[in-house]
Order: sequence, then structure tokens, then C-alpha cells
Amino acid sequence: MGDRILVFYGSYRRDRMGIRLADYAVAQLQARGNDVELIDAKAIDLPILDRMYKECPPGTAPAALETLAQKIKSADAFVFVTGEYNWGPQPGLKNLTDHFLEEWFWRPAAIVSYSAGRFSGVRSALTWHGILSEMGMVVISSTIGVGGIGKSLDENAKPIGEGGAALERAFPRFADDLAWWTEAAKAQRGRKPPPY
Repeated sequence: MGDRILVFYGSYRRDRMGIRLADYAVAQLQARGNDVELIDAKAIDLPILDRMYKECPPGTAPAALETLAQKIKSADAFVFVTGEYNWGPQPGLKNLTDHFLEEWFWRPAAIVSYSAGRFSGVRSALTWHGILSEMGMVVISSTIGVGGIGKSLDENAKPIGEGGAALERAFPRFADDLAWWTEAAKAQRGRKPPPY
């Protein structure tokens, strides 16, 4: 099996379209031989941040928090699928991410954004770049942006229309970039322990 990749998605809306993009990313990364898991913030439903995982004495973290911490620690790379709410990131995804810190360190992260409109969530993606970098991840330069999400992927996460065709053209390079950084980070961690 290839790399262990977690794909994070954070919309809590009842008619959410971005889950199609998250499912597409999972399927494409699995097709490349990776061990991929979707982490859906709505399904995990962590409370609004009160205590970070590291602030819980050993053995006292809520079960969902402990389970997710172990998944993050064992992952080789992360993909964050984000919509754009009023020029910013989705609060559900941000809340989930903020529960952790050291667990993210020294692994690559990639950003996939979307919106109903033509800007494809790029303002949220830009915001996420800084957030993920601050949290100790290496954010790869390749990104995916899908505008008109409802006209780019059908309900089964299959590409449709011009937007879907553009996504299919862009995804292989994006995945190659993530794979290169994942391999580089794994090799470096194997050679030398992280400095902190």
C-alpha cells in the first residue's frame, strides 16, 4: 500500500456540495495506490474548541479526539478540502483542525478548494495556506480550485462539464506534487528525528 493520506472536509450544511470534491479526491488518491481516509468534521462533530488534545491529561481525552489524534499521528500527508464562507474558511473544518498541533508537524499538506461561484474558493485556500504552515505542516505549491461545484461534479463525485474536465486535467500534477513531498518528508524523518 502507498502513503497513508487523510482527506479532511468541514462543511456542516445539509445540502453540501463540497463532499463531492472530497469523495473525488479520496477516489483519485486511492486509485494511485494510497491508503486514504476521509475525515468528515460533521461526522466527527467535535465541540467548539475548549481544550486541545494536548491539554487533556493522558487517557482523559474524549474518544473521538483520541481516535482522530492517533489517525493524524500515523498519517504521511493531509489534504484539506475547503469551501469559502464570506472570504474565509469553513468554521467546522477550522474547529476540527485547531484541536491538534504537534500531531500535524513535519508532514505535507495540500489544499483543494471550491465554491458555487467562479472564484473556486481561492480566498479560503489562501487563508488555509497560512493556517497550515503555522501548524507545522509543509504546504505544497500545487492546489486545486473548483468553481461552480454543482456543475463540475455530479452526485456520485464524477466529473461533468468544463469544470469537471479541468479538474481531471489538474489532479494528476497535484497528486504527483503531494507524493513527492510525502516521500521527501518520510525519508528525512527516517534519517533524522525532527528538531522538536
